[in-house]
Amino acid sequence: MSNLTRTAEQECDVIEGCGAIEVIVEPREKELGGFSVRRSLPSRQRRMVGPWIFFDHMGPADFPVGKGIDVLPHPHIGIATVTYLFEGEILHRDSLGSVQPIRPGDINLMVAGRGIVHSERERPEVRDSDHCLHGLQLWLALPAEDEEMAPEFHHYPSDGIPALTVGGVSLRVMMGTAYGVTSPVRTFADTLYVEARLEAGQTLELPDAEERAVYVASGSLKARDTEIPEHSLAVFSNRPGVSVEATGDSRIAIIGGEPLGKRCIVWNLVSSRPERVDRAVEDWKAGRFPKVPGDEAEFIPFPDK
Repeated sequence: MSNLTRTAEQECDVIEGCGAIEVIVEPREKELGGFSVRRSLPSRQRRMVGPWIFFDHMGPADFPVGKGIDVLPHPHIGIATVTYLFEGEILHRDSLGSVQPIRPGDINLMVAGRGIVHSERERPEVRDSDHCLHGLQLWLALPAEDEEMAPEFHHYPSDGIPALTVGGVSLRVMMGTAYGVTSPVRTFADTLYVEARLEAGQTLELPDAEERAVYVASGSLKARDTEIPEHSLAVFSNRPGVSVEATGDSRIAIIGGEPLGKRCIVWNLVSSRPERVDRAVEDWKAGRFPKVPGDEAEFIPFPDK
């Protein structure tokens, strides 16, 4: 997805946690092209968790026949985008020539490196009927030594993502290593991303990570006596042996990994060097980024504010 303004940082409400919880961020809903988005990262309270610099929960959005998402071509540098859908489908196109429908359970990994342009739309077959879109999109900051790598595109079908059950809880290890299994999805630093579904009353011990957080996509949790509401991001310390309990049937994402240091974010452009972001802004304004084959006619202009 694309930011509508120059800054990606959002104002969020904060619940003071206790014990192993450092902070609980409650994102505010924002409209983006006809559907709602909740952005937990970056916020004024927490800019990153490990290498994760951006966390959007999009939808659920119901579209009638003929309507859907149309995110026009826009640029990225210095990150990798990770798109994961619960419902619906997105048609990904990028300046490498990639054309890939993203469906529920798949992982789409687009590595921007020194620069890539992509669009997110829908196939005509999807728009021909009423449909829903619901999912997560995250950005991974690249380590400084990889920020200027050549852009890449990787698509991982749902059946290739490791699934297992731990204490009765259904899990998928999306990225990194957790609960004794390793995802095939490419990483550039120590990275954690796990999806879990808990029934009311079930508990799950969080995997160890230098930094980590839990997002409640649906349902609600508690950690000891601290409630973690639906659509909130609880940032935990790295204390071992921490568990969460579902107070209702819940779907959660666990993210984390090693911190990579401060990043400058302007619009959709990220770098450890502010001057590099400034150069990318000027390159986009001057039309020096590559075009998206098959989607060359339109683009998102750099926002004025």
